[in-house]
Amino acid sequence: MVTVVVLALITVFLALRLYAVLGKRTGHEQQPMPRTAEERVGAAPIGGQMADIAPEAKLEADPIVGPTAERGVKAIAAADASFEPARFVEGAKAAYRMVLEAYWQGDEAQLAELAGDEVRTAFSEAIADRRDAGEVLDNRLVSIERAVISEAQLDGQMARVTVRFDADIAAVTRDTEGNVIAGSLTDAVPTHDVWTFSRHVRSDDPNWLLVETDEAA
Repeated sequence: MVTVVVLALITVFLALRLYAVLGKRTGHEQQPMPRTAEERVGAAPIGGQMADIAPEAKLEADPIVGPTAERGVKAIAAADASFEPARFVEGAKAAYRMVLEAYWQGDEAQLAELAGDEVRTAFSEAIADRRDAGEVLDNRLVSIERAVISEAQLDGQMARVTVRFDADIAAVTRDTEGNVIAGSLTDAVPTHDVWTFSRHVRSDDPNWLLVETDEAA
């Protein structure tokens, strides 16, 4: 079930593709020494930088990886040398903003670049329903309070990573004349979503596509 959350946030992320925030490199960075999958899984953000921690404490000290996702994260990191959980989560947060913004604005072309067929179709149907009803979304993503990899798996060479987002959203629905039908921009509503991203780990295409959305339990 597609979560119909309503917000509007003008952001530079909309000028980017999903792959730009989920791991694309430009080719101009100084390349670091290769690290093992265990080392990459154990990298945790501290003070805005990546810091390695002791192997025995890696996942326990990394709050961005939930306990049920540990095995899958390790498998993906072993198969994909570019995969690092902390960097992925930061990219997923940016993608969360991008997709929501595109949905709220009815930007189906943007959604086509970010989402798989099933999700894109569901969003398009919701946008069409909204258009037929004469409704316009005017919303704000107040904050993303928390983003955690809750599930991860490697099925053959297809990686699937599920991220739980706990966010605060101020949502307003207006009619075509700008009159408020529902909601308020002064009150943020806690929102809890689980989104799943997928990518073939051997593909030359660095895209991670959004393939499933749902409300968190």
